[in-house]
Formats: sequence, C-alpha cells, structure tokens
Amino acid sequence: MSEQQVQEAASKLVAAFAANDTEAYFAAFSEDASFVFHTCEQPLHTRAAYRELWEGWQRDGFQVLACQSLNPVVSLQGDVAIFYHDVATRLRIQGEEIESRERETIVFRRQQESGHWLACHEHLSAMPAHLPPT
Repeated sequence: MSEQQVQEAASKLVAAFAANDTEAYFAAFSEDASFVFHTCEQPLHTRAAYRELWEGWQRDGFQVLACQSLNPVVSLQGDVAIFYHDVATRLRIQGEEIESRERETIVFRRQQESGHWLACHEHLSAMPAHLPPT
C-alpha cells in the first residue's frame, strides 16, 4: 500500500476520462461510489446513476477532448486514500468546445480481495475565478 499505487490509480482514471473511454473510466469506480458535481443539482449515489447520466450526456453530443491533472496530492488513511488535484478539461457539448478549470477530490478505497485501489467518492467543484492558472 503506497502513495504511488494511489497516484497510478488516479492517473489511470484521469487518462480514461481524457480519452473519453467510458468502459475504462467507470471501471475505475466501485459500484457503490458516490459523486458530487457542481454542475449537477443533486449528488449521485451510485456508479450506475452516474453512468446513466454520462450516457445521456453522450447522446446529447458530450465528448471529453482533453483532461490534465495539475498539483496532485495523495493522503493515505489506512485502506482509504484521499487524492485531490486541479483539473483543466476541454469538452465538446452539443458541438461547442468548452474549457474548464476545476478542483477535484477523489477518495480511493483499497479492495481487500485484490489490493487494487478503486475510487469510491468523487467531488468536483469550480475553481475560484480569481486564482491564476498554474
């Protein structure tokens, strides 16, 4: 169990998101994962709920074009790890390209049977507008 393993799990999750790879992205989350996004009216309580929302977005023309993780930090807490970073994302939504800067916290839980780290909670918030780019 190490910070490096958590960092690798986070890097794989971000890479799958950046590649718009739905299967690999959702495989990085546990089934009971929860999600809080500043762009959604209410929390999503399961991976299935988020995937349903994601697939609806895709039907409406949503596509991830790029995603960069900046300033990553890992804090180990036994079989749980807190990963947070700044995120620069480029999306296509209904034909329009949008760039965003956000701050994200992902909680990972080490799986007892395999030792792998899966994300069990994600919280995404808007980056305060007054902060300079990093």
